[in-house]
Order: sequence, then structure tokens, then C-alpha cells
Amino acid sequence: MKIGKKLTSIRPLTWGVTAICLLLLAACSVSYKFNGASIDYNKVHTIQIAEFPIRSTYVWGPMGPMFNNQLKDVFANHTRLQQVKRNGDMKIEGEITQYQQRNKSVSSEGYSAQTELSITVNVRFTNNTNHREDFERQFTATSSYETSRSLNSVQEELVTQMVKDLTDQIFNATVANW
Repeated sequence: MKIGKKLTSIRPLTWGVTAICLLLLAACSVSYKFNGASIDYNKVHTIQIAEFPIRSTYVWGPMGPMFNNQLKDVFANHTRLQQVKRNGDMKIEGEITQYQQRNKSVSSEGYSAQTELSITVNVRFTNNTNHREDFERQFTATSSYETSRSLNSVQEELVTQMVKDLTDQIFNATVANW
């Protein structure tokens, strides 16, 4: 009998605390955006993203369109900026300056064991609303593969990874302001 009385006296207290917690949760709302962009949309409305030509001596044909499309997609998916052909509040232009492979490691037999593939992009960024943020900078992404595999068998996968890495680096450098 004593246990039942204790439970009935605790129940109103539990209900009261629960009700207060629910009211506090309903009254307060916290909003976070994790897209990485810190853009003042009152000043910046448009972005101009030029096509990046390939200026590298070694070329893989699909790399240029992959890069250009991914760069535009990153800004379309993570900002509210309207992409325009000219006179953008922000402007990104540049060129793919290097696409190369080199031996990364050597096996005990003296042969190449791993090959590193890299892409370097030169980027010129202009913020017409705040020219202190303007820059020209190079970004590089690398990826390795076992030399026992042919470049043709891994090239698309590796270039896709490197293009994503490059476009993320460019996005962070231009509008994330981390």
C-alpha cells in the first residue's frame, strides 16, 4: 500500500515536468544551415561561373565538362544565388592548368607500386560587392591507384572524386568564409 501512494504522488510531478519541457521545446526553435555558405543575400544576388578551359598538356576529354558542371551544381545546390552569363555580383573564372600522373611508391622489386593522379585548377574570384575578398589561387586534388590497374580502368572514378574535392575547395574559398 505504501508503494502505491508514492507512485501516485510522483505522477503529477512527472506530468508537470514533462508538460513544462514540451512547452519550452515548442516555444523555442533553433535553425541552423549546414550548407557552408555565409553569403549576405541582401547584397549578393547573382554569380557568374565561366567555363574553365583545359590548358594542361595531358588531357582526358570528359574532365572539362565534369568539372564545369560540378562547379555550377555546387553553387546551385548550396546557395540561393542566381547564375548569370555576365555582370554577376560574384564571378568565378579560371582554367584547368594541370592533369598529371606520377609514381608515388616503389615496390621491393624496384617497380612502381602506386601512381598518383592530380588535377590543378587556377581560379580567379571577384566579389563585386566586396573587392577585399577577391583572389587568384590554385587548387589541387590528388588520388592514388595501384599501378597493377590501368589508368583507363580507374580514371573516371578518380577524376570524379578529384573534381568533387576541387569544387568543394573552391566553394569554401569563395563563399564559405571559414
